[in-house]
Amino acid sequence: MTKPNALIVAELSANHGNDLGLALETVDAFASAGADAIKVQTFRPESLCMNIDNDYFGPRKAGLWKGKTLWDIYSEGSLPYDWHWKIQEACHKRGIEFFSSPFDLEAVDFLSSMNVSRYKIASMEINDLPLIRKAASQGKPIIISTGLGEVPDIQKAVDACFEVGNKDVTLLKCTSSYPAPLNAANLRTIPDMAQRFGVSVGVSDHTLGFIVPVASVVLGASFIEKHVVLDKKQKTLDAAFSLDPSEFAEMVRQVRDAEETLGNVSYHVADEDKLRRRSLFTSVSFTKGQTVTEDDLRSVRPGHGAEPDSINQFIGKRAKTDIAAGTPARLEDFE
Repeated sequence: MTKPNALIVAELSANHGNDLGLALETVDAFASAGADAIKVQTFRPESLCMNIDNDYFGPRKAGLWKGKTLWDIYSEGSLPYDWHWKIQEACHKRGIEFFSSPFDLEAVDFLSSMNVSRYKIASMEINDLPLIRKAASQGKPIIISTGLGEVPDIQKAVDACFEVGNKDVTLLKCTSSYPAPLNAANLRTIPDMAQRFGVSVGVSDHTLGFIVPVASVVLGASFIEKHVVLDKKQKTLDAAFSLDPSEFAEMVRQVRDAEETLGNVSYHVADEDKLRRRSLFTSVSFTKGQTVTEDDLRSVRPGHGAEPDSINQFIGKRAKTDIAAGTPARLEDFE
């Protein structure tokens, strides 16, 4: 049976730019670009950090968000709760899924009230087992990014889902840097993860471009998440490592083409194609009663004669009738 297509998810993240109109326009653009779902993030700044200027929460000293405090970053990136409903409605009008990453227990309750289709746990929350248990207890599919989890962490997260009776778990291979270098993707982890933990697998990709999503489906990914932005000229937080609609559409096309190549396990060769193989033909003209020698037959294409390995069965036999050179050699024509 052919494997189902991977779910391709457009991650809006902070690229809504605190502009509902921009967020809704983004939904529409990526629905048209082939997204199966739009994912957002549900949090308030206090869900993730403290508004304190010290070594832990003060301005970033390097990286994409250098100079910004965590409070600044999360304030800018948070999606107002009341916008969730409008974005969900826009998704459903376009026939695509809407779901989110909750970052605290309150967010799980809120998303439950919206009846979202699934819940995503971010890499940095992989050790927040109370959050994972609460999300998993809603009875919807659970997606867990593993970028900051080692094997014991991942196992605990999976077990937390199983403990509350939820076995619909997908683990995502993720490299938690922004943007992530290609040589840190380590996609060979995908089949290992599927075997080791016994759950579905996918990828949450922060590299530039989309070679990682395309390669991941070949390795068994059933879920692909990619950050998106309506226009790369936006000054939104995640624009630098996000795909615009045309890039996303090309990614979808290439992922679907890659999936098409997977097909099924098959060693079947059609009978008409077997005729393209080699077989034995007469290399001389035979008169009735003439004895066959090894030099009288040749292995050539096409495959209308006997198998090449059967040549010894012909040697020493006599032609039953006159046979022209270039005729498929068949045992029934000799005695």
